[in-house]
Amino acid sequence: MSKHPSQGNEAATNRSFEPRIVAFFCNWCTYTAADLAGVSRLKYAPNVRVIRVMCSGRVDPQFVLDAFARGADGVLLGGCHPGDCHYAEGNYKTLRRMRMLSRMLKDMGVEDGRFRLEWISGAEGEKVKVVVNDMVAKVRALGPLDLPGKFKEWDHELDELEKHVNAQDPKEVAHVR
Repeated sequence: MSKHPSQGNEAATNRSFEPRIVAFFCNWCTYTAADLAGVSRLKYAPNVRVIRVMCSGRVDPQFVLDAFARGADGVLLGGCHPGDCHYAEGNYKTLRRMRMLSRMLKDMGVEDGRFRLEWISGAEGEKVKVVVNDMVAKVRALGPLDLPGKFKEWDHELDELEKHVNAQDPKEVAHVR
């Protein structure tokens, strides 16, 4: 099983683990707020890598899944407050998609707190700081996600299941398929 770069024994992991968080921020609001936080010299955790998108409605759920699959420990999505979207209804589209995605992530075993949707206007630089710091603290407490390692475990389980099925009498297996 592949290990997260900071993963070691359990006690050392809790002390030294620094989560990797991918943030998709709307150009018109949340990204502007993050810029305001920087200009205002507000301090927030450096664990977040921001990806600017034109609208939160343009964030396909596959982008979130891909971030987790590539080793992110958390994903933050920031958009305009409902009713204030630069593209009129993009954030409503986001809300519908991300509710569905949250259910799917839960079914995959991704704990609550690793994926977060926040509405942050361009004037809310302080909120960016609070949200980022809060998310980093919560994900740090959860520990590494290591979804790529879980993929290997799941593949191994499927291989074992396939071996078991192939060892069965073909007449018995025919009705299962």
